[in-house]
Amino acid sequence: MNKKLVVLGAMLGVATLGWSDTKKEDATDRLDNAAKVLHEVMAAPDKGVPNEVMDHAKCVAVVPHMVKGGFVVGAEGGKGVATCRTANGWSAPAFFTVAGGSWGLQIGVEGIDLVMIFQNDKGMEHLLNSKFQIGGDASAAAGPVGRHASADTDWKMNEEILTYSRAKGVFAGLTLNGAAVKEDKDTMNAIYGPDVTERSVLTGKVPVPSEAHAFLAAVRGAKTEASAAHPQ
Repeated sequence: MNKKLVVLGAMLGVATLGWSDTKKEDATDRLDNAAKVLHEVMAAPDKGVPNEVMDHAKCVAVVPHMVKGGFVVGAEGGKGVATCRTANGWSAPAFFTVAGGSWGLQIGVEGIDLVMIFQNDKGMEHLLNSKFQIGGDASAAAGPVGRHASADTDWKMNEEILTYSRAKGVFAGLTLNGAAVKEDKDTMNAIYGPDVTERSVLTGKVPVPSEAHAFLAAVRGAKTEASAAHPQ
């Protein structure tokens, strides 16, 4: 009996290691895809996130390939990464999922990339709390698009989150209400280990993993470009 228990324990250990490795590979792919989305968006500033919006951002979140066939695909497309600005630069990334909600005119379009810009401390706090509803707990609006945000918009004063989508190469503000955003605990555990919270990661208390360097470089690049174009 003892021998059987030892064998069973060994098998479970191997299975756990395999699960963790798979989650890490998935997380790396997610980070790389999110970096690619940001690079491509900022490569065409006349049709992307305005400089003022990026320069003002508290947190940046990207969900690559979120919608497929008109539905949120939880196993693939409904997972994203986020980073927040700290006193020492951008934080290590937190992993989250998005499900449900009303997608405006985007329903039925395959392969939507979602970008969320958190514009103030209140919006950032929702992200730190690991679970919130867009348009419910946190106010959100379709973000302005172009090199500069129009002077007569109220994006900076009133909205906690600005949402954008890219589908088939077209980048536009996205109306996204009712979607639930929550911590992706499995991926967080695989990358950072147990008992590491989304709050501790996004407030800069956790070292940046090597898998995140490309994503954070993309965020820094977008932020640097915006700051240079829109000096305070």
